[in-house]
Amino acid sequence: MRFDVLTLFPEIPEAFFKTSIMAKAVEKGIISCNLVNIRDFAFDKHRSCDDIVYGGGAGMLLLPEPLSLALDSVNASSKRVIYVTPSGKPFSQELAKELSSEEELVFVCGRYEGIDQRIIDEYVDDEISVGDYVMSSGELAALVIIDAVYRLIDGVISGESLEEESFSGFLLEYPQYTRPRNFKGREVPEVLLSGHHLNIHKWRLKKRIEKTLKTRPDLIEKARNCGMWTKEAEKILKEFENE
Repeated sequence: MRFDVLTLFPEIPEAFFKTSIMAKAVEKGIISCNLVNIRDFAFDKHRSCDDIVYGGGAGMLLLPEPLSLALDSVNASSKRVIYVTPSGKPFSQELAKELSSEEELVFVCGRYEGIDQRIIDEYVDDEISVGDYVMSSGELAALVIIDAVYRLIDGVISGESLEEESFSGFLLEYPQYTRPRNFKGREVPEVLLSGHHLNIHKWRLKKRIEKTLKTRPDLIEKARNCGMWTKEAEKILKEFENE
């Protein structure tokens, strides 16, 4: 998969693509990245990319011309273009899976008050929000989406690891432990030391349901209807509901 990231500050995403699992995926050729500096397409000697908002109001808006040229430079019209914005549709694991099936994604990172609506109308396929809050720029939001997407691509992370993560089957992840067995008087659950794989599986499923009920009860109905819900899971859920 190829990621084109259009930004005024390419140094922000640059470090991400050179770190940890992403760096290995790039090295293997599974992922490629292209950081496009929008300022390279500005017209004046100051490389200006923003101007006042028509109709008044606080803040500045990214100019459409440099951004349009930047988008054209990556052939955006033939790719899926994402604009990260607080006013977009909520990002989710489901959407991450959908995006991971694309061969190329283009991310437009806004700054100041955002971008000209005509750019959105002309180029953007998806307006996506990573949460109900406002940040200074779109780079961090774009990296949140990229991180959630690329790890779902074949060859990046083992399938077994992905299957048991939070939101797999709409259930949150179970608690995990490592050495030492006793830490400040807190013991590792005995079942995890037993070597009995069936009992460990049951314990983990129970903990996933318990945690989801406690912190994200809104996901339970989705979990029951997603096709991965089992009779065992239903039995555990009923036990919690009857407590």
